Amino acid sequence: MPLRSYHSEMLVAVLFKIIQVLVCTTVLLSSHLAVAQMQLAAPKQSDASPALVVGFVGGFVHSDDLRHPEVQIAQQIQATYGDGVHVQIFENRRTANAHKLILDWLNREGDGKLTDEEKRSPSIILFGHSWGASAVVSLARELQRDGIPVGLTIQVDSVTKNGEDDSLIPANVAEAVNFYQTGGILHGRSKIRAADPSRTMILGNFRFTYEKEPAGCRAYPWYDRLLFKGHTAIECDPEVWSQIETLIRMRLPPVPQPAQTQVATRVGN
Repeated sequence: MPLRSYHSEMLVAVLFKIIQVLVCTTVLLSSHLAVAQMQLAAPKQSDASPALVVGFVGGFVHSDDLRHPEVQIAQQIQATYGDGVHVQIFENRRTANAHKLILDWLNREGDGKLTDEEKRSPSIILFGHSWGASAVVSLARELQRDGIPVGLTIQVDSVTKNGEDDSLIPANVAEAVNFYQTGGILHGRSKIRAADPSRTMILGNFRFTYEKEPAGCRAYPWYDRLLFKGHTAIECDPEVWSQIETLIRMRLPPVPQPAQTQVATRVGN
Protein backbone atom coordinates (compact mmCIF):
# COMPACT_ATOMS: atom_id res chain seq x y z
CA MET A 1 0.00 0.00 0.00
CA PRO A 2 1.46 3.44 -0.92
CA LEU A 3 2.54 5.48 2.11
CA ARG A 4 0.33 8.44 1.17
CA SER A 5 -2.75 6.18 0.90
CA TYR A 6 -1.94 4.56 4.26
CA HIS A 7 -1.65 7.97 5.97
CA SER A 8 -4.92 9.12 4.41
CA GLU A 9 -6.78 6.07 5.68
CA MET A 10 -5.27 6.49 9.16
CA LEU A 11 -6.30 10.16 9.20
CA VAL A 12 -9.88 9.28 8.22
CA ALA A 13 -10.05 6.62 10.95
CA VAL A 14 -8.77 9.04 13.60
CA LEU A 15 -11.20 11.76 12.54
CA PHE A 16 -14.10 9.28 12.61
CA LYS A 17 -13.14 8.21 16.15
CA ILE A 18 -12.97 11.86 17.28
CA ILE A 19 -16.43 12.51 15.85
CA GLN A 20 -17.81 9.46 17.71
CA VAL A 21 -16.38 10.71 21.00
CA LEU A 22 -17.73 14.23 20.44
CA VAL A 23 -21.22 12.91 19.65
CA CYS A 24 -21.29 10.68 22.75
CA THR A 25 -20.03 13.55 24.91
CA THR A 26 -22.68 15.90 23.51
CA VAL A 27 -25.47 13.42 24.24
CA LEU A 28 -24.21 12.86 27.79
CA LEU A 29 -23.85 16.57 28.50
CA SER A 30 -27.31 17.27 27.08
CA SER A 31 -28.80 14.66 29.38
CA HIS A 32 -27.13 16.09 32.46
CA LEU A 33 -28.01 19.64 31.42
CA ALA A 34 -31.65 18.61 31.11
CA VAL A 35 -31.58 17.22 34.65
CA ALA A 36 -29.92 20.37 35.96
CA GLN A 37 -32.58 22.54 34.33
CA MET A 38 -35.37 20.40 35.78
CA GLN A 39 -33.78 20.56 39.22
CA LEU A 40 -33.60 24.34 39.08
CA ALA A 41 -37.31 24.38 38.30
CA ALA A 42 -38.07 22.42 41.47
CA PRO A 43 -40.24 24.36 43.91
CA LYS A 44 -38.97 24.84 47.45
CA GLN A 45 -40.81 22.71 49.98
CA SER A 46 -41.77 23.74 53.47
CA ASP A 47 -40.37 21.63 56.32
CA ALA A 48 -43.93 20.87 57.41
CA SER A 49 -45.31 19.95 54.00
CA PRO A 50 -46.60 16.38 53.88
CA ALA A 51 -45.87 14.49 50.68
CA LEU A 52 -47.38 11.55 48.85
CA VAL A 53 -45.64 9.70 46.02
CA VAL A 54 -47.69 7.27 43.94
CA GLY A 55 -46.16 5.07 41.26
CA PHE A 56 -47.61 2.68 38.69
CA VAL A 57 -45.85 -0.31 37.15
CA GLY A 58 -46.43 -1.17 33.51
CA GLY A 59 -47.92 -4.15 31.70
CA PHE A 60 -48.93 -7.01 33.97
CA VAL A 61 -46.13 -6.41 36.48
CA HIS A 62 -46.93 -6.92 40.16
CA SER A 63 -46.55 -3.93 42.45
CA ASP A 64 -43.99 -5.74 44.64
CA ASP A 65 -41.72 -7.01 41.82
CA LEU A 66 -38.29 -5.72 42.85
CA ARG A 67 -36.81 -6.34 39.41
CA HIS A 68 -38.50 -3.12 38.32
CA PRO A 69 -37.02 0.30 39.15
CA GLU A 70 -40.42 1.79 40.00
CA VAL A 71 -40.60 -0.56 42.98
CA GLN A 72 -36.94 -0.06 43.89
CA ILE A 73 -37.22 3.74 43.91
CA ALA A 74 -40.35 3.59 46.06
CA GLN A 75 -38.55 1.52 48.68
CA GLN A 76 -35.46 3.73 48.63
CA ILE A 77 -37.45 6.95 49.07
CA GLN A 78 -39.61 5.48 51.82
CA ALA A 79 -36.51 4.26 53.67
CA THR A 80 -34.90 7.70 53.41
CA TYR A 81 -37.84 9.84 54.49
CA GLY A 82 -39.67 7.52 56.89
CA ASP A 83 -42.94 8.99 58.12
CA GLY A 84 -42.26 12.30 56.37
CA VAL A 85 -43.31 10.88 53.00
CA HIS A 86 -45.75 8.14 52.06
CA VAL A 87 -44.83 6.12 48.96
CA GLN A 88 -47.09 3.54 47.34
CA ILE A 89 -46.81 1.48 44.15
CA PHE A 90 -49.86 0.16 42.28
CA GLU A 91 -50.53 -2.03 39.28
CA ASN A 92 -51.68 0.18 36.41
CA ARG A 93 -55.19 -1.31 36.55
CA ARG A 94 -55.56 -0.14 40.17
CA THR A 95 -56.11 3.58 39.59
CA ALA A 96 -59.31 3.45 41.67
CA ASN A 97 -57.31 2.09 44.62
CA ALA A 98 -54.70 4.82 44.18
CA HIS A 99 -57.44 7.45 44.01
CA LYS A 100 -58.94 6.20 47.28
CA LEU A 101 -55.52 6.19 48.93
CA ILE A 102 -55.02 9.85 48.04
CA LEU A 103 -58.46 10.88 49.27
CA ASP A 104 -57.95 9.02 52.55
CA TRP A 105 -54.47 10.49 52.94
CA LEU A 106 -55.77 14.02 52.49
CA ASN A 107 -58.76 13.61 54.80
CA ARG A 108 -56.98 14.21 58.10
CA GLU A 109 -60.27 14.82 59.90
CA GLY A 110 -61.46 11.38 58.87
CA ASP A 111 -64.97 12.62 58.13
CA GLY A 112 -64.92 11.67 54.43
CA LYS A 113 -65.17 15.31 53.34
CA LEU A 114 -62.16 17.22 52.07
CA THR A 115 -61.77 20.86 53.01
CA ASP A 116 -60.06 23.31 50.66
CA GLU A 117 -57.08 23.40 53.02
CA GLU A 118 -56.76 19.60 52.98
CA LYS A 119 -56.85 19.57 49.18
CA ARG A 120 -54.10 22.17 48.90
CA SER A 121 -51.77 21.09 51.68
CA PRO A 122 -49.82 18.07 50.40
CA SER A 123 -47.33 17.61 47.63
CA ILE A 124 -48.54 14.81 45.35
CA ILE A 125 -46.15 13.22 42.86
CA LEU A 126 -47.26 10.61 40.32
CA PHE A 127 -44.94 8.49 38.16
CA GLY A 128 -45.17 5.38 36.02
CA HIS A 129 -43.91 3.34 33.08
CA SER A 130 -45.80 2.14 29.97
CA TRP A 131 -49.47 1.56 30.88
CA GLY A 132 -48.46 2.83 34.30
CA ALA A 133 -47.52 6.18 32.75
CA SER A 134 -50.93 6.35 31.09
CA ALA A 135 -52.49 5.61 34.50
CA VAL A 136 -50.59 8.61 35.90
CA VAL A 137 -52.39 11.01 33.55
CA SER A 138 -55.73 9.28 34.09
CA LEU A 139 -55.40 9.63 37.86
CA ALA A 140 -54.30 13.26 37.59
CA ARG A 141 -57.39 13.96 35.53
CA GLU A 142 -59.56 12.29 38.17
CA LEU A 143 -57.95 14.40 40.88
CA GLN A 144 -58.68 17.49 38.80
CA ARG A 145 -62.39 16.67 39.03
CA ASP A 146 -61.93 16.48 42.81
CA GLY A 147 -60.25 19.88 42.86
CA ILE A 148 -56.96 18.36 44.06
CA PRO A 149 -53.65 19.72 42.71
CA VAL A 150 -50.74 17.50 41.65
CA GLY A 151 -47.18 18.73 42.03
CA LEU A 152 -45.45 16.60 39.40
CA THR A 153 -46.27 13.84 36.91
CA ILE A 154 -43.54 11.66 35.37
CA GLN A 155 -44.18 9.44 32.35
CA VAL A 156 -41.71 6.84 31.12
CA ASP A 157 -42.39 5.45 27.65
CA SER A 158 -46.10 6.09 28.10
CA VAL A 159 -48.42 3.71 26.25
CA THR A 160 -52.11 4.57 25.95
CA LYS A 161 -54.49 2.14 27.63
CA ASN A 162 -58.24 1.79 27.07
CA GLY A 163 -58.41 4.90 24.93
CA GLU A 164 -56.99 7.17 27.64
CA ASP A 165 -55.40 10.39 26.39
CA ASP A 166 -51.96 10.30 28.00
CA SER A 167 -50.63 13.21 25.96
CA LEU A 168 -52.71 16.05 27.45
CA ILE A 169 -51.71 17.00 30.99
CA PRO A 170 -54.63 18.44 33.01
CA ALA A 171 -54.42 21.94 34.45
CA ASN A 172 -54.26 20.79 38.08
CA VAL A 173 -50.72 19.49 37.45
CA ALA A 174 -47.97 22.02 38.24
CA GLU A 175 -45.13 20.24 36.41
CA ALA A 176 -44.88 17.31 34.01
CA VAL A 177 -42.04 15.48 32.29
CA ASN A 178 -41.90 12.74 29.66
CA PHE A 179 -39.14 10.20 28.93
CA TYR A 180 -39.48 8.03 25.83
CA GLN A 181 -37.77 5.91 23.19
CA THR A 182 -38.84 5.14 19.62
CA GLY A 183 -37.26 1.75 18.92
CA GLY A 184 -39.08 -1.52 18.33
CA ILE A 185 -42.73 -2.38 17.88
CA LEU A 186 -43.71 -0.90 21.25
CA HIS A 187 -42.60 2.60 22.10
CA GLY A 188 -43.87 5.47 24.20
CA ARG A 189 -45.53 8.75 23.45
CA SER A 190 -43.00 11.23 22.11
CA LYS A 191 -44.69 14.41 23.28
CA ILE A 192 -46.92 15.59 26.10
CA ARG A 193 -48.51 19.01 26.25
CA ALA A 194 -50.30 21.11 28.83
CA ALA A 195 -54.05 21.67 28.67
CA ASP A 196 -53.34 25.08 30.23
CA PRO A 197 -49.70 26.21 29.72
CA SER A 198 -50.23 29.06 32.19
CA ARG A 199 -50.76 26.53 34.99
CA THR A 200 -48.64 23.56 33.92
CA MET A 201 -44.92 23.62 33.11
CA ILE A 202 -43.78 20.87 30.75
CA LEU A 203 -40.21 20.20 31.90
CA GLY A 204 -39.42 18.37 28.70
CA ASN A 205 -39.90 15.42 26.36
CA PHE A 206 -36.62 13.52 26.53
CA ARG A 207 -35.74 10.84 23.99
CA PHE A 208 -33.39 7.94 24.73
CA THR A 209 -31.87 5.56 22.18
CA TYR A 210 -30.34 2.12 22.75
CA GLU A 211 -27.84 0.24 20.61
CA LYS A 212 -27.61 -2.43 23.30
CA GLU A 213 -29.67 -3.15 26.38
CA PRO A 214 -28.58 -1.91 29.83
CA ALA A 215 -27.14 -4.58 32.11
CA GLY A 216 -30.16 -4.41 34.40
CA CYS A 217 -32.37 -5.85 31.66
CA ARG A 218 -30.86 -9.29 32.21
CA ALA A 219 -33.21 -9.76 35.15
CA TYR A 220 -36.24 -9.38 32.85
CA PRO A 221 -38.04 -12.24 31.05
CA TRP A 222 -36.43 -13.21 27.73
CA TYR A 223 -39.62 -12.54 25.78
CA ASP A 224 -39.77 -8.92 26.97
CA ARG A 225 -36.17 -8.39 25.95
CA LEU A 226 -36.75 -10.01 22.56
CA LEU A 227 -40.12 -8.57 21.56
CA PHE A 228 -40.00 -5.16 23.27
CA LYS A 229 -36.30 -4.31 23.29
CA GLY A 230 -36.47 -0.52 23.44
CA HIS A 231 -39.50 -0.45 25.71
CA THR A 232 -37.76 -2.77 28.16
CA ALA A 233 -34.41 -0.99 27.81
CA ILE A 234 -35.72 2.38 28.95
CA GLU A 235 -37.36 0.79 31.99
CA CYS A 236 -34.13 -0.85 33.15
CA ASP A 237 -31.89 2.08 32.21
CA PRO A 238 -30.27 3.38 35.44
CA GLU A 239 -29.61 6.79 33.83
CA VAL A 240 -33.33 7.36 33.27
CA TRP A 241 -34.35 6.30 36.76
CA SER A 242 -31.54 8.23 38.40
CA GLN A 243 -32.96 11.37 36.80
CA ILE A 244 -36.47 10.42 37.92
CA GLU A 245 -35.40 9.80 41.50
CA THR A 246 -33.60 13.14 41.54
CA LEU A 247 -36.69 14.94 40.23
CA ILE A 248 -38.83 13.36 42.95
CA ARG A 249 -36.40 14.01 45.80
CA MET A 250 -35.95 17.66 44.79
CA ARG A 251 -39.67 18.16 45.37
CA LEU A 252 -39.90 16.45 48.75
CA PRO A 253 -39.42 17.94 52.22
CA PRO A 254 -35.89 17.90 53.68
CA VAL A 255 -34.69 14.51 54.91
CA PRO A 256 -35.29 14.20 58.69
CA GLN A 257 -32.05 14.32 60.66
CA PRO A 258 -31.27 11.90 63.50
CA ALA A 259 -31.86 13.36 66.97
CA GLN A 260 -28.16 13.34 67.90
CA THR A 261 -27.27 15.28 64.75
CA GLN A 262 -29.83 17.95 65.56
CA VAL A 263 -28.48 18.26 69.13
CA ALA A 264 -24.91 18.50 67.88
CA THR A 265 -25.94 21.22 65.46
CA ARG A 266 -27.56 23.27 68.20
CA VAL A 267 -24.52 22.88 70.48
CA GLY A 268 -22.18 23.85 67.71
CA ASN A 269 -24.16 27.03 67.04
